[in-house]
Amino acid sequence: MKRMSYADAGVDIDREEEAVRDIVATAGGGEAVSLDGHRLVLCTDGVGSKVLVANALRKWDTVGIDCVAMNVNDALCMGARPLAFVDYLALEHTDAALAHEVAVGLRRGADLAGIPIIGGETATLPDIIRGFDLAGTCVAVIEHELPRPLQPGDVIVGLASSGLHSNGYTLARRVFADNGISYRDRLPGLSASVGELLLEPTCIYVAEILALLREVPVKGIAHITGSGLRKMKRLSPDVQFALTHPFPPPDIFTVMQELGNITSQEMYQTFNMGMGMAVVVAPEHVDRTLDVLERHCPVEARVMGEVREGKGVVVPSLGLHY
Repeated sequence: MKRMSYADAGVDIDREEEAVRDIVATAGGGEAVSLDGHRLVLCTDGVGSKVLVANALRKWDTVGIDCVAMNVNDALCMGARPLAFVDYLALEHTDAALAHEVAVGLRRGADLAGIPIIGGETATLPDIIRGFDLAGTCVAVIEHELPRPLQPGDVIVGLASSGLHSNGYTLARRVFADNGISYRDRLPGLSASVGELLLEPTCIYVAEILALLREVPVKGIAHITGSGLRKMKRLSPDVQFALTHPFPPPDIFTVMQELGNITSQEMYQTFNMGMGMAVVVAPEHVDRTLDVLERHCPVEARVMGEVREGKGVVVPSLGLHY
């Protein structure tokens, strides 16, 4: 059986990263805006092809949560507190039921993040869009400068994900389609139908991370989204991140890996594989970190590994190196 990969499904993350570097070099990026003594940042992101699963099942009330989550979680990685949100909904045809359900999810996501939705845009674009697309932008104020310098011996604490979150769906959809599996099918080993698991909303980590930033001198935060564990490298190119005790992958990932004959190397650079966010702290702050997260975090948080001398990201138990 041929091995499947994200690139074969149509998304080459190496070429995508090259394109992003070119865009940043050409148009600029990575800067905060100073305003009356405060530093503001803007994060923009979308839900990706997860919307195709929502459309197939005609269940649109959760993708709004994903839209908010993808943006506010990114803001947290800069030590920023989310302030407000705007959304962009593009439709192939005007669909009141779809728009209403999307709005329900957006409202729920904003409530979970503790921010208002202060505006948005809805566009009907039949010559451009097939189905719909959903994106948003979050404005946030930096309260803690992140990342800070890291050093060997620092500890990586992982926060569990709720599932795929909002990344890797081009490959996930291809895996199930090529195996003749419907989103309504319930496969052995899964706790719900394929579609239900794929539409599980992205975790919003705002409350627990803001509480942590108030009580612990956090050194770095990584939102494990596109590129999977490779996202850790954004915290520093000068150290190695060793994930010695990764979360066991949720069953949906195991099923996809088996159906698609996908290597572990590919899985961990495409999907979050059970860890939605990673926090780096000094060893003397680990107990306090776990205590704060236990009080504020609805998902599991635990020590995942450590910072070492070297480069990249490794998962020794799986022989992975990025």
